[in-house]
Amino acid sequence: MSDWPTTLLGGLPVVRCSMETAAEGFIDHALRARGSHARPFYSTSANGQVIALCSKEPSHRALMAEADQIHADGMPMVMFSKFYSSHPVSERIATTDLVHAVALKAQQAGVSFYFLGGKEEVNAKAVAAMQAAYPKLIFAGRRNGYFGPEQEDAVIADIQAAKPDILWVGLGFPLEQAFVSRNLDRLREVGVIKTSGGLFDFLSGRNSRAPAWMQRAGLEWAYRMINEPRRLTLRYLVTNPIALHALLQKSK
Repeated sequence: MSDWPTTLLGGLPVVRCSMETAAEGFIDHALRARGSHARPFYSTSANGQVIALCSKEPSHRALMAEADQIHADGMPMVMFSKFYSSHPVSERIATTDLVHAVALKAQQAGVSFYFLGGKEEVNAKAVAAMQAAYPKLIFAGRRNGYFGPEQEDAVIADIQAAKPDILWVGLGFPLEQAFVSRNLDRLREVGVIKTSGGLFDFLSGRNSRAPAWMQRAGLEWAYRMINEPRRLTLRYLVTNPIALHALLQKSK
């Protein structure tokens, strides 16, 4: 884990830092890593679903433990910590917001991005949207997330050749954590790796964010369930109680 203070939430050590501090940390790590051939700084995120799956499957929790840093990407986690933890998490660091905070600083510092994941059209639109929003932002490369095990070496070679300062990996939990676990030592031309879940779906416009008031109230999960009932209703009905139990039993 990183040197930043953490709070145990649902059995996972979640960092206590602001969005601004997290973004600055990415830029600092990326710049210091250039030419060092060191292992990348590895940042991931947890929400209720991740907590539930880690609680049920030790191998998932082991994957999360490999990260240098775990962000709270779920407002219910933040709210829970304020009531039950002696050292509460100050704010939610959603990857969909963090990418913009980092991009704003990256274009000023000349720090480059690489987007890995999503469908080809989604990935391309996500890159285009970010370049439109941040004209000076450098993209070292991009690639969709549809590749088999036999193609993984070529994917790693492409990323290594591109030498991105920050690699955003959007393959979904736990596939993206497993991908990083397998390849962290092989990605030494990368400064920072951030797992990103469905980030590219949001950046491309394929999925929409919940209204701000729902995000603040910790109800973004409800908004997503309303918009994707077939895919998410059963998932949330199953995982939310497990996540709550884990938070009550394995938090400090």
